[in-house]
Amino acid sequence: MKSLRLLSPLLLATALVHAADLLESDYYKITTFPTPKETALEVGSIELLPGGKLALGTRRGEIWIVSHAEGNPANVAYKLFANGQHEVLGLAWKDGALYETNRYEVAKLTDTDGDGRADLFDTVCDKWGLTGDYHEYAFGSRFDKNGDLWITLCLTFSSHSNAEFRGWALRVKPDGTLVPTCSGVRSPGGIGFDADGEAYFTDNQGPWRGACTLQHLVPGTFQGSPPSLRWYDLASNMGPRPIAPNDRSYMVAERARIKELVPPAVYMVFGKIGNSSTFICCDLSQGKFGPFPKQIFIGDQSHSNIARVFLEEVNGVKQGVVFPFLQGFKSGLIGGRMDDGSGQLFVGGSDRGWGAKGGQPYCFERVDWTGRVPFEIHEMRAKLDGFELTFTQPVDPATAGKPDSYKAREFTYLYRQEYGGPEIDEVIPKITKVTVAPDNKSVRLTFDKLTKGHIHELHVDGLRSATGLPILHPVAYYTLNEIPK
Repeated sequence: MKSLRLLSPLLLATALVHAADLLESDYYKITTFPTPKETALEVGSIELLPGGKLALGTRRGEIWIVSHAEGNPANVAYKLFANGQHEVLGLAWKDGALYETNRYEVAKLTDTDGDGRADLFDTVCDKWGLTGDYHEYAFGSRFDKNGDLWITLCLTFSSHSNAEFRGWALRVKPDGTLVPTCSGVRSPGGIGFDADGEAYFTDNQGPWRGACTLQHLVPGTFQGSPPSLRWYDLASNMGPRPIAPNDRSYMVAERARIKELVPPAVYMVFGKIGNSSTFICCDLSQGKFGPFPKQIFIGDQSHSNIARVFLEEVNGVKQGVVFPFLQGFKSGLIGGRMDDGSGQLFVGGSDRGWGAKGGQPYCFERVDWTGRVPFEIHEMRAKLDGFELTFTQPVDPATAGKPDSYKAREFTYLYRQEYGGPEIDEVIPKITKVTVAPDNKSVRLTFDKLTKGHIHELHVDGLRSATGLPILHPVAYYTLNEIPK
């Protein structure tokens, strides 16, 4: 591969003009579906069904079965499967029945006579509390590898826990038993699993959350928001109640005090990645969705976009990096589900309550990979003295080897009871060494300083591929909970 400085002037000019014209849509196409005229299709959850069909659960308590969503949007067809529910924010298919998580229960819905409508509604579990507050949402997962469903319950008013297990992650066993699993949830927006079946949820900025976060749901842990600590007397399996965090402290300091406290795996940096994180989809399509297998895609309701996350485990703690991925959706994204067989990602949502950049009140859309590989940072891994970057295409060694091609800063958020908070304690590290691998597929960056607990922001605007392309999304935000030993 030739470096940019060795390219002919004509070829260089052609490459740069071509690069200037490349957009996200050259790599990932968004298809918008027409929706039923008789309803506002505010999609809160999506599940795959046999025969290539989909189930859509809505904030208005309806469940719709969708046919022909894999092809031409003009051919899509909808049939109402159930209504009269309450905010269907979780769907899971198993053994001929659809399981829904709504605000007050997990229910099993069955079509016993084959007419396409649910006619048997069985409560599986409803052993959590409600006050009637509008913000007491319940988000449900698909079945995990043990056959359990995971539920995350939003706090009352998003800041108090006025009913049993508000602010908890729970598991519902196949026999309907409720298992308290994690405390410290604030305002979840989605729940899902990584490629190994580990559970995660997205939490939203607010009290004790400087920004939205991706949280690793380790059973028995405290996820950081203290109002829910009051219910440990109802959760004998969880052990002693954790001590409460100090206000106006730091996550890294409180981790040293509170052994049960799990830090955010990734901060979804406020205003730059999104303002209201929602669904979690892991790419298990084995390359049908592009060059990011086993990585996680996270929706955002406020910014109407999707971010991409790469995770690793360091010193026994999950942490990783978030990149911008795709914007331009018609409304605020809430529900999302990837078809692993086709590599198609189905999404939908609503702007109700918070507004959304998309501009439409609701939407149902599909994302397809065009087959073209974008030039992106593929992975960013923490090292003892810096980071290692891998790429989706070989890099130009001349630009990749220059320290000036990179700019870095480090910052954090105050861990406080007050709502949200600015980026604080900025550190500007010096990149002292850049090493390009012989195959031009990775770069090792040596920093003069890494700060445990800080988000490490990296800009790579000066980097080019071997064919002259700039990075499509030249910024990364790595949450450094642990520095490798």
